[in-house]
Amino acid sequence: MRLCFLVEEQYRYDGMPLDVIRQLTAWGHQVDVLWPGRSLLPLSEAVRAGSHDAWVLKTVSGGPGLTLLEAAAAVGLTTVNDVRAIRGVRDKALAAVIARGSGLPVPVTYAAARAEEFAQIPEAEFPLVVKPADGSSGRAVRLVETPDRLPAAGAAEPAESGGAAGGLLIAQPYVPNSGTDLKVYCVAGELYATERRSPLHPGHPVRERQVPLTAEVARITAEIGAVFGLDLYGVDVLLGPDGPVVVDINDFPSFRQVPDAVARVSSAVLRLARKGAEPAVPGPAAPAEAPLAAIGGDR
Repeated sequence: MRLCFLVEEQYRYDGMPLDVIRQLTAWGHQVDVLWPGRSLLPLSEAVRAGSHDAWVLKTVSGGPGLTLLEAAAAVGLTTVNDVRAIRGVRDKALAAVIARGSGLPVPVTYAAARAEEFAQIPEAEFPLVVKPADGSSGRAVRLVETPDRLPAAGAAEPAESGGAAGGLLIAQPYVPNSGTDLKVYCVAGELYATERRSPLHPGHPVRERQVPLTAEVARITAEIGAVFGLDLYGVDVLLGPDGPVVVDINDFPSFRQVPDAVARVSSAVLRLARKGAEPAVPGPAAPAEAPLAAIGGDR
């Protein structure tokens, strides 16, 4: 197969997706890589219909890669994930509305251009978690204990750090938790749960590891894939006093702690490319001890 990966500057040294690109190449597939943030792109030629079997995006939320992916989809090319699904989760304000409207456990969400505007939220809902609506990788996420601390929460970070300076902010009431985030990954139908330290509790010692996936969290994660039309995605879940709460959704995440992640993701990209990225129905994860030859057999 011939695939095109869109990889932005921030991920030029990351294992995801570079190791996947190497794996696909080793399996005999042709992989072209476009770097939207640091090269001249011949758009008309790059998105010519029929030139690639599928396009795959690994980019920051506000980066130019999504525009290129949408251009490929506009001429009928397959994209991984589906480009409409990516747009739905890249805007965290939009994602919160879609998720709550579908009955998913997402906190009440407020949006404003300046952090100071969140002072209108009833004080009983503080502390708040404030973050850019187009942020990624936990950057610029701030815990605001009281309304008088809101101005500091609006300090913009450079666009290349994961959020566009001057963009929309969102705020959600803080969900009390142990300081450990549950990150659930979906690899085209297979689910994996991992633990990691919360960006709001950087001093809390947490060993990143794969953990058992409960039936309730698996159901929520599967519903997210169905609602948004995602195939390769990650969901950040907090285990609050009233049960699991979804606080973030990401397309094509890092897949850290997923066993044989590179081979699994590479194989999933091929399957999705072959079937035109039709939405997958998430189910139980394959056993961690699944032989690598079986994973790589879908070539």
